[in-house]
Amino acid sequence: MRRLLLATCVLLPLSACKRVEAPVIPAPATTAAAPVKAAAPAPASVVSAHDNLNAVAWVQTSVEYRALSEQTYRAAAEQLDKALKEKNWDALVPEERGNAATGLKPAVVMDVDETVLDNSPYQARLIRDGADYDEVTWAQWVAEKKAKPVPGVVDFAKAASAKGVTILYISNRAEHLKEATLANLKSAGLPVADDSVFLGLGTFVKDCEQNGSEKNCRRKLAGQKYRVLMQFGDQIGDFVEVQVNTRQGRDSLYDEYNDWFGERWWMLPNPTYGSWEPALFNNEWAKPAEARRQDKRAALDYAP
Repeated sequence: MRRLLLATCVLLPLSACKRVEAPVIPAPATTAAAPVKAAAPAPASVVSAHDNLNAVAWVQTSVEYRALSEQTYRAAAEQLDKALKEKNWDALVPEERGNAATGLKPAVVMDVDETVLDNSPYQARLIRDGADYDEVTWAQWVAEKKAKPVPGVVDFAKAASAKGVTILYISNRAEHLKEATLANLKSAGLPVADDSVFLGLGTFVKDCEQNGSEKNCRRKLAGQKYRVLMQFGDQIGDFVEVQVNTRQGRDSLYDEYNDWFGERWWMLPNPTYGSWEPALFNNEWAKPAEARRQDKRAALDYAP
C-alpha cells in the first residue's frame, strides 16, 4: 500500500580532540635516521542517519523477512480449497459484500506494493540520496518496472489461478500508472487476467464516495463482480476502512476482526512505511521531522 515514510537526515556530531605534540628526543649517535613525527590523524567523516535504514536493510537482506512472507502465502494456499468449497465464505466485511451466494466467480484481493511487488529499491534510493518520497520519483520508479515479486506470492497466485480464482489488484497506485504496473506484474510472473483486474486510486465506483486513499469503494466493486475468498495486504486499511487513523481506532479494528487473520485475511510484513506511522503523530505530516520523531519516541513502551 502506497504511503511512504518521510525520510529525514540527521548529522551525527563529530568527536573532537586536542592534539598534543610530544617532545622530540634526539636519536642515539649510532642511529642514522632522523626521528619521524607521527602522522596527523585523518579527519573524522560525517555519518548521516536515516530513519528507514534498518527497515529497508531488513527487507532486502534478512532471511526472516523472506520466511515471514513465504510462510504467509504457503498457509493461505492450504486454506484455499476450504474457502472454495464453502458457498458462504466471504472475505469482505458485510457492508462491502455483493451477492456472493448467487454464484459469483471466486477471486482474491491483493494489495500491490509490499504485498505483491517489493519496492525496497526505491526506498533504498531515498536513503542513498537523503531524499523524501514524492510523486515524481515514485512515478519514475514505477515506470522502470523493476519491482520484484514478494517472496512466495508467485507460487500462491499461480496456484489460485489454476483453481479458477481471479487475482484482483486493489492498489493505491494512481490509475495513470496502470499500464506500467500491469507490465511489472506480468514480468514478475503474476497472473493478470485482463486490464480490469487492476483497481487503482481514482477508479470510479458508482454511488460510492471515496474517502482519501481508503479502498472500501473498490472492494465494494470487487464484491459486486466476485465472491472474494481472501484479502492480502501490508496495512490494516487493505482489508477494512480505517475511519479513525489513531492507535485506538486501529486497535479497535484489529480486535473486531482478529479471528479473520490467518483464514480470510493475510498480512504481509512491511516495516518501511505505512499508516501506522502517522497514527503516532496525529497524522500531522506538516510537523517538523524532529517533532514527528519525538511523538514516535513518546509512543515507546519503556516498561517503567
